[in-house]
Amino acid sequence: MKIQGPNHSNFNPYQKQLQKQADMKQQAAKADQLQISDQAKQLQGSDKPSDLRQKQVDQIKQSVQSGDYSIDPKKTSQKMLEFWSNQV
Repeated sequence: MKIQGPNHSNFNPYQKQLQKQADMKQQAAKADQLQISDQAKQLQGSDKPSDLRQKQVDQIKQSVQSGDYSIDPKKTSQKMLEFWSNQV
């Protein structure tokens, strides 16, 4: 008794499923795209700090060089706690 007829000798019941998986992989690979907005490109392009920021940095540099710069440990620890509490 023959289980498979002459037309079914190359029949693979999983072929359709395998083809569908391959098609989905190809679609997934094509679907991933990255687009950067014009505003983001402008922000990336501005490596130069703003004038206000540059003035603040210069003030801190002068304070450090003259020895007048002091750090308040309580204020620093408070800022650290605020930062890490917002991250969780």
